[in-house]
Amino acid sequence: MRLSTFLFILVSVAMSASAQIVLKLGMGSANIGPSLNDRRWGEAAWLVATNPWVVSGLTLYFLSAVVWLLVLSRVEVSLAYPFVGIGFILTMLLGWLALGDSMNLTRVAGTLMIAGGVVLIARGG
Repeated sequence: MRLSTFLFILVSVAMSASAQIVLKLGMGSANIGPSLNDRRWGEAAWLVATNPWVVSGLTLYFLSAVVWLLVLSRVEVSLAYPFVGIGFILTMLLGWLALGDSMNLTRVAGTLMIAGGVVLIARGG
């Protein structure tokens, strides 16, 4: 695998993980939760669609998919996909650092098992 392809993989995974954090920031906005809880679907949809954090997160997620498509045009999916496991770890770390998500041994072990499972499945198939 070329270095540039490896870097594209890392960029795509990092963008996807970052998008999750930005989307969480948007959905945590004070006015969205009450609209969803009160089942004011139209209002909630409008608030979500016009929230700059949500729009930014969706844009970042879309761009990560575009980069991922570039990756898939260059290497076999069975070679590229195990790197998605890094995204689970990165998302957990970003959630902890940026959002104050709880971090404990069980959560870390579970996340590492998921990432390891992705690698095992990709290598075994």
